[in-house]
Amino acid sequence: MLIISPFSNSPGYYNHAMITINKLSLQYGNKHIFKEVSGRINNQDHIGLIGVNGTGKSTLLKMIVGEIETDYSVITKSRLATIGYLPQEVAEMPADRTIYQEAESSFGDTLKLQQDLDEVNHQLAACAPESAEITSLLEQQGELQHQLDQADVFTMSSRIEKVLHGLGFTPADMDRKCHTFSGGWIMRLMLAKILLVQPSFLLLDEPTNHLDIESLTWLEDFLSSYTGGLIIISHDRAFLDSITTTTWELSLGKLNSYKGNYSKYLVEKAVRMEVQRAAYDNQQALIHQTKKFIEKFRAKSTKASQVQSRVKQLAKLDIIEIEDTESQVSFRFPPAAPSGRLAISAEAVAKSYKEKHVFTDLSFELQRGEKLGIVGVNGAGKSTLVKLLAGINKHDSGQIRTGHNVKISYFGQHQAEELPQDFTVMEVMSSVNSGATVTQIRSLLGAFLFRGDEVDKRVSVLSGGEKSRLALARMISSPANLLIMDEPTNHLDMTSQEILQEAMSQYDGSIIVVSHNRYFVDSFVNKVLEIKNGSGTIFDGNITYYIEKTNAQRQLESTKEKNSATENTSLPSKKLHGKKARKAQAKIREQRNSLLGPLKKDAVKYEKQVEEIETRKKELEIILADPELYDDQEAFTEKSKEYLTVESNLEKAFTLWEETLNKIEEIDSELADN
Repeated sequence: MLIISPFSNSPGYYNHAMITINKLSLQYGNKHIFKEVSGRINNQDHIGLIGVNGTGKSTLLKMIVGEIETDYSVITKSRLATIGYLPQEVAEMPADRTIYQEAESSFGDTLKLQQDLDEVNHQLAACAPESAEITSLLEQQGELQHQLDQADVFTMSSRIEKVLHGLGFTPADMDRKCHTFSGGWIMRLMLAKILLVQPSFLLLDEPTNHLDIESLTWLEDFLSSYTGGLIIISHDRAFLDSITTTTWELSLGKLNSYKGNYSKYLVEKAVRMEVQRAAYDNQQALIHQTKKFIEKFRAKSTKASQVQSRVKQLAKLDIIEIEDTESQVSFRFPPAAPSGRLAISAEAVAKSYKEKHVFTDLSFELQRGEKLGIVGVNGAGKSTLVKLLAGINKHDSGQIRTGHNVKISYFGQHQAEELPQDFTVMEVMSSVNSGATVTQIRSLLGAFLFRGDEVDKRVSVLSGGEKSRLALARMISSPANLLIMDEPTNHLDMTSQEILQEAMSQYDGSIIVVSHNRYFVDSFVNKVLEIKNGSGTIFDGNITYYIEKTNAQRQLESTKEKNSATENTSLPSKKLHGKKARKAQAKIREQRNSLLGPLKKDAVKYEKQVEEIETRKKELEIILADPELYDDQEAFTEKSKEYLTVESNLEKAFTLWEETLNKIEEIDSELADN
């Protein structure tokens, strides 16, 4: 993570900020990662950076932030540009601080300013009025106070709590030490620190990998309204669609820019591909005709000049390259073997790890052919549940039962570690499905980014991501009628996700899947199991339906809470007439006056305080502007201290006045609704 500038949360830092990429090139061996790539990021651009695995997306971000060096002036940043960068992995665990303290460290420069101001104030208090240092100290005091006001120090604590809560941290987590959290939670903490600083540019590399549905939705809302620039790498199509307004595609070493989010990019890309294909075909026809002419007349001296002209013409041609079309690769799951009506069921399942109760009473049932998505906040027990269902781990009590002739195939992160190290990629696949042809196996491996000679690589030389993809391909190739999958898309690019997504939609067996990728899961699941507080609730529908349903439930509960404050007032019915109606209206006015009267008095009081303090502030400003005051150091010190006190009191009075007015408006609205 890299953060530049202490005051990047100030609105002025966004104005005119810009990052420019000018003819960036990078080559490893014979492979061109970037070939004279150029682009510009303005301060309000929301860019989705996409491309198949290996095209250099993460490398480009590292070059922009300076982790990978480039030639001078290839990547330039305007003077006011500030950058917050979140890599895919955090190399070091934070120091032995609490979650709140680590988040607060994002404001390290602001806190240092506060310490410096406290020290200056202490020196002023101890300084004699006739001291020669007093003028210098007062200047320091004014400058420090000005910088603190710009940094919005008064809202720092509430902002920290808001962001940490939005990313899933509970009040109880605030005082826990960072080292007691898993790597996924530390990534959330690093993301929180970047969001708190509010740099003019956010560069986020797969920020959703460790988020649950609730935190992901909160992050979407936060980034959608972010006033700075964004560059986001993500394989979550729904996430990109909701946030980005421009799409940058890395392909064949080039950077192509498209207006719109990912869905709009797909439409425009299809049009561009048609044009590109037509241009490619025309060029190939020209090349073929030119070569044919050269071969035909090469030996004739009368045509020598024409032949040489065509040879030069070919040499000058800017050869059109057709982008890799992985979408042509497709596969289908092996047909699911016949089974009974019930696929799997859980009844009163309980599971604990030492003193931590994961499940206390979890029950659900899945029928043949149904496809279930499991959701819940991080730590709710999603991965634990699928391991129990797959028989990897044992539950403490309750019953898990599979139906007649149900065969389970399971994919989890540990599967990659169990691959035979001395097997080649092709041998791994052949060993689990001997009936598949070489063409079928290559097609499946191609969907998971193993192409050409890569199928002959041994498992021992594969990267962690490659091993996970191979384990997923092996799992899919195994004959089964119940697939249980834990985050299957973590190492897949968009194209591979779409291929897998289509295959799962057509699969005639049952599926249980844990995934934070909503777009991927939404197209095929027809049931959602929400794990919460040790038990589960089934929703008949996809993820979108579940989110809409739970949001509606939250709004209903919020409304009930608001109404509960006025439930005991026993407001009379609007259907009353005559004398009863007049009595009812009188009672409403009485209740309104009872609730609002004291608040209105407070509002008047605070408003008067604000006016009085503002008047005194103006008086002091006139006094301090008088050059003759500097001749009397004692009076100057006294008035300066009073001015700082007045500023502080004005801030407090104004806050109380504003809060009181908000309460009046809120209660007035509730009474009007009733």
